[in-house]
Amino acid sequence: MEFEKVIDYSFNDKLYLETALTHSSYCREHDMEAKQDNERLEFLGDAFFDAVISVCLYKKLADVSEGKLTKTRALIVCEASLAKVGLKLRIGEYLKMGKGEEQSGGRTRESIVADAVEAVVGAIILDGGYAEAERFILREFDTTIEDALKGKLFADYKTELQEELQKKGSKVVIAYVHDSESGPDHDKTFFVHVECNGVDLGSGKGKSKKEAEQKAAKAALEGGKI
Repeated sequence: MEFEKVIDYSFNDKLYLETALTHSSYCREHDMEAKQDNERLEFLGDAFFDAVISVCLYKKLADVSEGKLTKTRALIVCEASLAKVGLKLRIGEYLKMGKGEEQSGGRTRESIVADAVEAVVGAIILDGGYAEAERFILREFDTTIEDALKGKLFADYKTELQEELQKKGSKVVIAYVHDSESGPDHDKTFFVHVECNGVDLGSGKGKSKKEAEQKAAKAALEGGKI
């Protein structure tokens, strides 16, 4: 398959790759079982991706605190970072996707592209083992990691908000409340607000819950209530 050349990995069991590139909308339109989409592989890839980046930063940033490590990791493992790499790999072009999802721009939607990258990581783990998956991650995210270390990456508003609230010294309980969602399954919009100790600080909306949460955190930072 052409995509194997793009990611520089050849699958022994092509079914893993086929599953990684199958979006849930395709399964719905073709009456396939839910487990045949890429969401289970995404779950696996997400966990391993976090672990690989954590080890990488632990080695590269030998003299920084746990808080700095956490903040730097958050910049790398976020949806925007994954989507950037996925767009570079043109992963959207290879996805099996429902017609409605495709017509609404699904092949380049940040949340879908990011999830597909994690699913590919999960597929590589099952097919070739942890070492092959780690090699893929460190190669494809090399520039992202270096940019994060140099402070050149996009802001992680959720982490920034948490740090600002914790500066007050008192105990803070931050919660992202999913208020509602609208639109068909292939083109949903999520609405979220963020609270601190029960006080509403800001709201956001996005095409994924993660995006909506980031926008709510940004609104809180800019809203003057902190």
